[in-house]
Amino acid sequence: MIRIERDDTAVSWVQVANLFQAVGWGRRDPADTAAAFARSTFKAFAFEGAQLVGFGRTIDDGHFYATVVDVVVSPAHQRKGVGRAIVEDLQNRLNGFLVVTLTAAPNVQPFYRRLGWRHQTTAMIRPRSEEQARLNCSGEAES
Repeated sequence: MIRIERDDTAVSWVQVANLFQAVGWGRRDPADTAAAFARSTFKAFAFEGAQLVGFGRTIDDGHFYATVVDVVVSPAHQRKGVGRAIVEDLQNRLNGFLVVTLTAAPNVQPFYRRLGWRHQTTAMIRPRSEEQARLNCSGEAES
């Protein structure tokens, strides 16, 4: 049975960092990760028993704009409703914001579509590397 916790006082930031690495998002320092989550407005942590199996969080300006970030589910728990529970918990707490966005890799966009999210044609990114541009941009470059 999966349960969603909103309080992070019992969360192991080493486990959070390990989940980032398990899904291929690279190594993250546990202390830096804890600091980032501390600045997040809403957090959702999915547990199976005592085991952390997923999480997500939001960042926002408190009134108009909010973004869902860092939705991560252990590979062993994907396609079992964990991600849905996390995203729905966060979505419910974002009611009232003027604009709510998220960034999703192409392979997980169908998941978000099933939850009512739609592709946004007005978003842009300033890539920090050519790899990030290759993974996230449509191909056109400024001339």
